[in-house]
Amino acid sequence: MTDLEFLDHAEKLLLAVEEGCDRINDTTDADLDAQRVGGMVTITFHNGSQIIINLQKPLHEVWLAAKTGGYHYRFDGKAWQDTKGGLEFFAELNRNARLQSGLDLEFHAA
Repeated sequence: MTDLEFLDHAEKLLLAVEEGCDRINDTTDADLDAQRVGGMVTITFHNGSQIIINLQKPLHEVWLAAKTGGYHYRFDGKAWQDTKGGLEFFAELNRNARLQSGLDLEFHAA
């Protein structure tokens, strides 16, 4: 994958996360705060806990940091897959968002 291809796919992922926060705020009482600075999105929950999604451009990876740990993802042509064989990005984001918010929150690819 070229740098431009990575950035295109990664930008779509970050946009889907931001749009997911907006949709969740519009349709639930979750009250998420999503802040984006460059290639990083920080989601802050009502209890003050955070999930941070950060682009690692030189590695062509997206990293997700949550209370349960840190996860690294690479795009396989269809989805962002955990580099250690774990869950797909949005499945892991959903799992952690539920754990940290106590609410049934759902993010998905655009």
